[in-house]
Amino acid sequence: MFWNSRLVLILSLWMPSVVVCAQSVDSATSLNEVVVTAQKREEPLGKVPIAVAAFTATQVQQFRLWNNKDISGVVPGLYAADPGDGRDVISIRGVTSTSYDPAVAVYVDGINQFGLDTYIPSLFDIQRIEILRGPQGTLYGRNAMGGVMNIITRQPTNQFSGVAEVSTGNYGLQRYVAAFRNPLVKNKLFIGAAGLYEGRNGYYTNEYDGSSYDRQHSFTGNYYLKYLPGPRWTLDLNVKQRNNRNHGAFPLVADPSMLFGQPFKLDQNARTTMVDNTFQSSLSAGYKGRGFNFKSQTSYQKNYRYYQEPIDGDFSPLDAISVINNYGRRWNNIKAFTEDIQFSSASSSNLKWTAGSYWFYQDQPNRQATRYGNDANLLGVGDSLFSTINTTRNHKWGMAFYGQLSYPISSRANLTAGLRYDYEHQREDVLGEYQHDPDPTPVVVIPDTSGRVSFHAFSPRLALDYQVADHSILYAVYSRGFRTGGLTQLSFNPSEPPLAGFRPEYSSNYEFGIKNSLLSGVLRVNADVFFTHINDAQVPTLILPEAITVTRNTGRLDNWGAEAEIAGRFVKGLEVIYNLGYTHSRYRSLKLSQNGDIVDLVGKRQLFTPDLTSLLAVQYGLSLREGIRAFVRGEWKMMGSTYFDLANTMRQSPYSIYNMRCGVDVRQFELAVWGRNIGDKKYISYAYDFGAYHLGDPATWGVTLGVRFGG
Repeated sequence: MFWNSRLVLILSLWMPSVVVCAQSVDSATSLNEVVVTAQKREEPLGKVPIAVAAFTATQVQQFRLWNNKDISGVVPGLYAADPGDGRDVISIRGVTSTSYDPAVAVYVDGINQFGLDTYIPSLFDIQRIEILRGPQGTLYGRNAMGGVMNIITRQPTNQFSGVAEVSTGNYGLQRYVAAFRNPLVKNKLFIGAAGLYEGRNGYYTNEYDGSSYDRQHSFTGNYYLKYLPGPRWTLDLNVKQRNNRNHGAFPLVADPSMLFGQPFKLDQNARTTMVDNTFQSSLSAGYKGRGFNFKSQTSYQKNYRYYQEPIDGDFSPLDAISVINNYGRRWNNIKAFTEDIQFSSASSSNLKWTAGSYWFYQDQPNRQATRYGNDANLLGVGDSLFSTINTTRNHKWGMAFYGQLSYPISSRANLTAGLRYDYEHQREDVLGEYQHDPDPTPVVVIPDTSGRVSFHAFSPRLALDYQVADHSILYAVYSRGFRTGGLTQLSFNPSEPPLAGFRPEYSSNYEFGIKNSLLSGVLRVNADVFFTHINDAQVPTLILPEAITVTRNTGRLDNWGAEAEIAGRFVKGLEVIYNLGYTHSRYRSLKLSQNGDIVDLVGKRQLFTPDLTSLLAVQYGLSLREGIRAFVRGEWKMMGSTYFDLANTMRQSPYSIYNMRCGVDVRQFELAVWGRNIGDKKYISYAYDFGAYHLGDPATWGVTLGVRFGG
């Protein structure tokens, strides 16, 4: 498959010569040019020397992207999976999340979703989504080592506009979207709001009591106020919230034979409701001048997440192990503050530059107990009816300074150079307690202990792009990324001492690519090859039954591959998209300590990294009469071999998923019938290395009725 990708690259190198002799093509068949902000300034997608996939508002609707995990496999080299609690694990080019510090940074309306706790995965009322592949540390900072997902929602203008949408489907699906944008004072004051309700029955059945296990419902809101105090100034106030209730989080199966033999069935004695409330607010001030631009963004984020009742920790009908974290709002209530100040060149300047500073503070108070019930002895615990309680207070703060400059070295060539410096400090306090029935008073067994760690990182970037024809550019990029380090949590396992520091993870990335818009915009061909080397790879070990992750810098990893994105509209109404990604990800060194022995796992494949992602999407639209248009769409998505443990014993073999969507547009109304995974393929979407599996979504069907109004 790698050689096929090389062939695409060679052909696209030749194809620019076609542009010179191409005939004029009907504009109705040409592809629309997309403007992106990948380099924190507005540029045409075809001019950006970065591997970027962009989805317009129309494409978000066509692909039916309702959640971040729906982008899995749509973008070359991107894999996203939900372990069952609504937090997507996103991998790009073999760089993946191994803890609550993500490897792919997610930005919504310019604000970094600071961690997996304060992260909102729902997608609605979207203007554009940009996926930047490869390290983006220079402009985006920490935890952008794999790339960046940049989400932009619709903003208010001088025209009243809005949308209303109703969806229903199998498994009791209900999804309602309503949004409006309105000028209160023309050219001065604007208001907008968008709301989303989602609900469905569970995909899983709990055979312990015959109940629907993972039933979910949530409400997400996005509210904004824009004020223009002068012709060059803008002020934006934005508030986002998500209140989610998951009646059966983490639907996991520990028996592999049951996983596919009796799919979407489990047998657990404990079922709880996960309460997950997220709040985000931001205040942005912007100035566009003749000589420079200025922007300041201040954000506050918090997440309060707990289980109303103990959650099953042994995934069985035994009353053996459960996890408790409902200790009131003082605990498991995470808060983060961020501030980003940025200066940049005016849009009319030939010399493009960006410079700024960034600051953050995060507070993570966590209290969690592991409860050993009546049947704990059956698992060899040696005792029963007791709890071990871990209390952790984690404080992080950091600052960064960054700058990037793009200089035209000729009429066709540009050189871009950037550098970022990050400093981060972390303090952690831990306390271990033991409580045995019938005495309710816990006894301190590990006294209150503190640890500190500090580190810094430089993230350089160097890129050269050359315009080989009017609508074709070649580019080469070197970039360095890093993922933050930290301190390990408290475990009652004596072999895992608490507060052991682990260093940041660093990567060096080399990328060569080409972007082409051919045949007067009828055909778009983008292709790239990349190589990424990761030093001090952070390797997680999950300590059971406390569900504590201990991280060590024990690996070196090499990722290389090729990607291609092809889109064409040769016939009026017919659009074809084909995206291909190949990723070869192997550990050059990896030694782990298991049961007192050193296990050498050199050559093993990276977690959550399909070696192949392939997407073919075909859509045809036909005008029936004025204002009435019918459409039909089919998608074939293929995912290669994927591994879920470092020893590579837990594997999902290659599989295909088929999606469809068809319907009719009647002026501002749209009625669509859709199906996801219509072949009902059973596949592992996520798995924990201790042997618990979660299946991907089954076949789902539904109908959506939407209306657009205003400008």
